[in-house]
Amino acid sequence: MFRTIIIGAVSALMLSAAAFAQQGGTAQEARAMLDKAVAAVKTDPAVAVAMFLKGEGGFLDRDLYPFCFRIADGKTLASPKAVPAGTDVRTLKDATGNAYGLAIYAAAQKPEGQITELQSYMFPKPGTTAPTFPKVSFVTKVGDLGCGVGYYK
Repeated sequence: MFRTIIIGAVSALMLSAAAFAQQGGTAQEARAMLDKAVAAVKTDPAVAVAMFLKGEGGFLDRDLYPFCFRIADGKTLASPKAVPAGTDVRTLKDATGNAYGLAIYAAAQKPEGQITELQSYMFPKPGTTAPTFPKVSFVTKVGDLGCGVGYYK
């Protein structure tokens, strides 16, 4: 009886650890959300940006969320708490000095529909400004906007 209880407890702990590890979004889920965000922006950019800001319509899933900026001036329209609205994405650097904002902006200069996977940069999770974690983002051009969705490694 005691052995059965111990085995059950160990199994529950292992399953809990596995579930905890999967709490963040995956690369595939980030790409799927980007596809959904692109479709929303193509339908109505203003409504899409409003949905992104509010996290409505499935546009906030654990630590996955879309971000968008104007290509003309790089100013953010939909961004997380760590990046104030109106920030020029080209100025973004992480705590290590990595100027990842330039890469995000450059990715949106490519032909519409081409998705660029940006290598890891350090960024806080949604709703926070610290600490930072390794993040990878997928970015593309959608009309006059650059939009992306990233996931944490």
